[in-house]
Amino acid sequence: MLRDPVCGKRVNRHRAQAATEYDRITYYLCCPLCQTEFQWSPGKYARPEWGEERNRNRNRKGARRVGART
Repeated sequence: MLRDPVCGKRVNRHRAQAATEYDRITYYLCCPLCQTEFQWSPGKYARPEWGEERNRNRNRKGARRVGART
């Protein structure tokens, strides 16, 4: 379970009302009001431990998995 960085509520990524990305971390928010507040001052609310890091290799053509045989 993730947390809304603005109000601290627990948020399920599949049921979140909003999501926004900041510094390669996706933050899930409980409502549009929290989304607006986060977007106005993301540096104030961004807590990497409350978000989900974006996978750098996802959707990249030619990207190899760790441990993949050559």
